[in-house]
Order: sequence, then C-alpha cells, then structure tokens
Amino acid sequence: MTNDDYTDMAADTQYQEDDDIRRAALGFISDAWAEAIACGVDTDAVAHAAMFTALADLVSTYGEEAVAKLAEGLPERILRGDYSVNRVLQ
Repeated sequence: MTNDDYTDMAADTQYQEDDDIRRAALGFISDAWAEAIACGVDTDAVAHAAMFTALADLVSTYGEEAVAKLAEGLPERILRGDYSVNRVLQ
C-alpha cells in the first residue's frame, strides 16, 4: 500500500457521509468568518463576501439558470426558519 492509497482511504472514511462533509465545510467557513470578524472586518461585509463567493462558485459549477432556480426557493426557506440558528423545534 502506498502513502497515497493510505491518504485516500483516510479521506474516504473521514467524509463518508454528505452530512459529515457539510458539517466539516460549515466548520471551515465558520472559522474563517470568526477570524475575519476578529480582524475587524464588518459583519455585513463578511456576509456579502460569503454570499458572493458561494453564488459565484455555484454559477461556475452549475450555470446561471440552475442557481437562479435555487435562489427562487430561498425566501420560503428563510421564512420557514431553515437558516435561523436559534430557532425552537417542536
């Protein structure tokens, strides 16, 4: 077994589930967000930069039409509380 094989196996077991990958990604983004705030960057500026970066990457991957369709569903999801961190689930 080569070192590359071992690295590939470790990566596969570390991120076996989509949820694990998304949790890890959220952790990385949260850390970067906190670092920017700690360095004095305005929260609104960080939010706008994050949204721009996310949308630009999605457009690059899936195209404008697909991302526009995704964005159409955002108001409903926001109002439903999908993005509310401190919401109470019943």
